[in-house]
Amino acid sequence: MATPIVRRSSGQPSSSQSNQPGKLNSLPLVTRRIAAWATEMTLVVVSGLIPYSLGAYLNTRSDLNRVPLNPILIVTEREIARPLALPVSYGTRNVAWPTNFLWTVAILAPLTLSGWQLLLLAKTGSTFSKRWFGVRVVNSQGKPPGLGAVLAREIIGRWTLPLSAAYTLWRYSPAFPNLGVLTVLAGLMILAEGRGFSSPKGRRALHDRLAGTYTIDATKPFKPSQLQDKKLEQSQWNEQGDENTAIAPPQTIQPPSNPWKRLLLNPSMALLGLALLSMAGVLITLVGTQVYIQTQQNRRALEQRNSQQFLALVKQLSPNSGASNEERRSAILAMGTLNDPQATQYLVDLLAKETDPSLVGTIEQALANIGLPALPDLKRMNQSLAGDLESIGTNPSPERELRQKRLQNNQRVINKIVEVNSGKVSDLDLSRLQLFQSGSKERPLFNLVLDKVDLSGVNFKGANLSLASFKGSNFRGVGEDGRWDTFDDRIADLSGAQIKQANLNEANLSRVLMVRTDLSRATLKGANLTNARLVNANLSSAQLMGADVRGAVLENASLTGADLSEAIFNDANLYAARLGRAIAIAAQLSFANLSKTDWQGADLSGANLARADLSNANLSATRMTNANLNSANLESANFRNADLSLADLRGANLTGADFQGTIFFPAKQDPADQFVQTPTLGSQSAVVKGVDFSQTKNLDAKQLAYICTQGGIHPRCP
Repeated sequence: MATPIVRRSSGQPSSSQSNQPGKLNSLPLVTRRIAAWATEMTLVVVSGLIPYSLGAYLNTRSDLNRVPLNPILIVTEREIARPLALPVSYGTRNVAWPTNFLWTVAILAPLTLSGWQLLLLAKTGSTFSKRWFGVRVVNSQGKPPGLGAVLAREIIGRWTLPLSAAYTLWRYSPAFPNLGVLTVLAGLMILAEGRGFSSPKGRRALHDRLAGTYTIDATKPFKPSQLQDKKLEQSQWNEQGDENTAIAPPQTIQPPSNPWKRLLLNPSMALLGLALLSMAGVLITLVGTQVYIQTQQNRRALEQRNSQQFLALVKQLSPNSGASNEERRSAILAMGTLNDPQATQYLVDLLAKETDPSLVGTIEQALANIGLPALPDLKRMNQSLAGDLESIGTNPSPERELRQKRLQNNQRVINKIVEVNSGKVSDLDLSRLQLFQSGSKERPLFNLVLDKVDLSGVNFKGANLSLASFKGSNFRGVGEDGRWDTFDDRIADLSGAQIKQANLNEANLSRVLMVRTDLSRATLKGANLTNARLVNANLSSAQLMGADVRGAVLENASLTGADLSEAIFNDANLYAARLGRAIAIAAQLSFANLSKTDWQGADLSGANLARADLSNANLSATRMTNANLNSANLESANFRNADLSLADLRGANLTGADFQGTIFFPAKQDPADQFVQTPTLGSQSAVVKGVDFSQTKNLDAKQLAYICTQGGIHPRCP
């Protein structure tokens, strides 16, 4: 009996070689490679997206304690925003405490998962996704590539090179800073890199060529000859010789096309090139050295000449020189043209000592001529004089009057220099300067006047700018890229400054830092405060009529008694802000975060609070007639003795809201005393129609009767 012959195909895997589902094995290798890569990327993205989304949701909860943003998140946010030209973010905002943890996890989880996948790829040649789709990465010997090759393959080849090319094209194209265009370019570059390019040795992705790796079908037996191009060509040539019994004809040796290889094959040319490079290097060194020596000589000569002139002028300005006032004025003006740091310092010190009004004016003129370089010395003297005044005390005396006069001269020069150099003061440090002196109630000794001046990028941190006038001034400007809302925008810092009773009407304060800034009784009518940071700021009794405060952060800010009439606070964050007795007639507060705010005794007549978060807000004794509270979150809000007549509560969440003594409809008025005709009670039926009052607190019989007759929902309604 003949023995049956069992044929084994070397191209098909055995059951021990593959544990993949049959449907996946039947797919082309290219399709499986793409699917494995897409699965890996999805896992990485989801690992960060889930904790980030959960943190964002918890950040909207008002019952969680707020803490400062994690420094890791601040640094990460800034490092991402800078290259992508995103708006500057300050990292000063507070978030819910679980949000800090979850957002940190959202950063660390993708990094950890990516590192784990790279380690698996280096040690085994596949990740879980690649193993599932039957894909494996090997080196030319068919072994796992190792950590070095994997880092070169994934980090440099697959991501750094294509994304760098896409970013360069985007950054210097007219489409900058459109992130949609960058996304498309990045996708195209990644696709082109993965597709690779054709060569006589076949098509391979750029990252595989760079790392010396190969992506193979893990479900088939490994053949080293398929990976080694030279051996493959030799094998094909031998097979062709066996079939045709032909011998390969001898080939003439062609010189290498690479010029570097030709140079290495010809030692004389290499020596000649080395000699030429050496001569060029020596020549460049000699010329550069001579230029440097000459430059230093010119600089020393100029310094010596300036020093001699400075000494001569100082001698002329000495009290014992016998020079007339005219000669002294000429010497002061000449010293202002020396462009010498010691001359600037001398003039600043002289300004603090001179008492002759005519000479003081000349010194101010000389310092104004020096301009911005004089400000550091003026700042030093300003702080010294302010300290002296503080140490003397507030009691009137000749010594105090003299110091006040000297400080006033200093302040006047600073004012003039900044005003003249409008638009050139970016990154100027005027922090902790004393730029205000109180005098009589009607007229201060000095107040800063910088109307319609470009102050973008100036550091006023901790400065005293009370009663200053900044009407129409810009505290924010475009950066080097010439575009708004990018990371390099020049933005002033007013944190901790005293700007009490200042005039900031129509000023541009967009995105400006004003953390713990005192703006009490300041006027900001029509000012642009969009996305400004006013955390813990004091805006008590401030005038913000018609101001644009969209997206601003006013957490824990004080707006007690402020006038917010017709101001726009849409999407603003006023968490735990104090707004007692504020006037917010017709203010726009839709989508604003007003959780835990205190509005006691405020006037919100006609205000738009649609979809605003007023959870746990104190609205007792507030006037909210004709206010729009459509779909607002009023959970646990306090409406005791509030006037909600004509207010629209449709779609609002009233769980736990306290309505003790709340007015839902206006009292009847004497027609003789009524200037404006009010709508009848029947026309108000829509304001509570369909609104659920079943979980509210302290509703009396009259309120329930009104709610039930107007279509509201309550268990006691018939």
